[in-house]
Amino acid sequence: MSDSNGSSSGSFTPRMALTVRDERTGKTYDVPITHNSIPATAFSRMVAPRAAIFGQEDREEDETAGGLRVSDPAFGNTAAVTSRITFIDGGKGILRYRGYPIEVLAEKSSFLESAYLLVYGELPTAPKLAAWEAEVMHHTFLHSDIERLLSSFNDNAHPMSVLASSFAALGALAPEANPSLQGQNIYANAAKGDKAALRLMDKQIYRCIGKAPILAAAAYRVRQGRPFNRPPSGLSYAGTFLYCLDQLNEREYKPNPIIERAIDRLWLVHADHVNASTASVLQVSSSLVDPYSAVAAGVASLYGPLHGGAAEAVVRQLLLIGSPENVPEYLEKVKRKERTLSGFGHRVYRTTDPRAHIVRKCADEVFSVVGRSPLLDTALTLRDAALKDPYFIERKLAPNVDFFSGVIYYAIGLPLDLFCVMFAVPRVSGWLATWRQSMLDPKKRIWRPKQLYVGEGEREYVPIGERTEARDAPDSASPSVVEHGGITLRSKLASWVDHNGRRHGPRL
Repeated sequence: MSDSNGSSSGSFTPRMALTVRDERTGKTYDVPITHNSIPATAFSRMVAPRAAIFGQEDREEDETAGGLRVSDPAFGNTAAVTSRITFIDGGKGILRYRGYPIEVLAEKSSFLESAYLLVYGELPTAPKLAAWEAEVMHHTFLHSDIERLLSSFNDNAHPMSVLASSFAALGALAPEANPSLQGQNIYANAAKGDKAALRLMDKQIYRCIGKAPILAAAAYRVRQGRPFNRPPSGLSYAGTFLYCLDQLNEREYKPNPIIERAIDRLWLVHADHVNASTASVLQVSSSLVDPYSAVAAGVASLYGPLHGGAAEAVVRQLLLIGSPENVPEYLEKVKRKERTLSGFGHRVYRTTDPRAHIVRKCADEVFSVVGRSPLLDTALTLRDAALKDPYFIERKLAPNVDFFSGVIYYAIGLPLDLFCVMFAVPRVSGWLATWRQSMLDPKKRIWRPKQLYVGEGEREYVPIGERTEARDAPDSASPSVVEHGGITLRSKLASWVDHNGRRHGPRL
């Protein structure tokens, strides 16, 4: 018997374990607790015979005899990976790369130095940083076939589609880096200390990080109908991006140093996080696919409006509000659930997003050179009003990293659909850090999530002539009727002969 505190009425000795009693069978199980977590596989030992629940038979599809399964839709409380890379405490507003607070790195480090930290675990010495930067910048050039691919996109192609396609295509140009061609363990052997595997792995990391900003700039120039720029020598990582983005025919073109530094800092704070795109990269790479395909999967995941579209949504919101005097009315609509409040709150950070303060400082620096924007006035009014309103205070809705990121990107003239690309470029380093970590894990396994099947049980096949339409079936239970263009109408009015020699007349 347990008391109100959960301890037994006798003596109690704390231990790192969870005791579970299965009321279907009366059996008790001890589950070890490690790092404040329990292994989900422990529940597979909790087996019950069918008909154990109140004398009623389980469904065959419940697989009761195979042990309990843990249901956790959308990874609500599942730690799917053990990592040494990024620590997040959402309740306290903490974000650390390899133990270093993000605030310290943003003040003292650079994007490439922090990328090295994420990938290799320690801040580099001066010689190692110089070698790392040289290797990354050496791999900024694009193969001419990639440029031809980029040129084939329509000028209305979304830059994230272009970026995802380009990363996937990079893998096709590196057959020596493809486990499907060279053997499945060309990277996995690194976990055994194989130096050739480590070198191959690191070369792909140089390539992906080096080419990310160049592909991003090229995706922008596709929209502009402009030729692609070759990466310059001597500029920083962010400076190279701005050069490839904007240089036309000017000689000795150099980006503004304040904007260059702001982008570097924005990329630093966006370099890694634990979220959907990171999980996508790990899921895909667990099959031992090449890293280019894994990064392309990360880009595709980030492309979704629930993930990478937040900064764009902030600016669209501010443009909709129009001016500071319209803020009170907009917030009232938010309270009535007639509008959403973009750029506030975070699924992880329940108090404050530590990156938001860094980006706010960047905004001040950027506006010192581009001039104060009416959009910023609206943003500041919205922020101040929301932070003082009990409705938003109670719900812990404070500005997040996307709030001022979008304002900065808009202020320096980037189009809205490039905002997500500005998120993807730095995140490549975080994705690759987790990919490398997974390849160095000797216990790596392919990710194969289970499901809870709740569909029909076994059914008999019904001949087509005996089938009837189900009553009250939802619209989703049958194919939708799709409207076609004019060619379909004209084809239906035509007569023709198919490849089997059958003649067809007009179908209308």
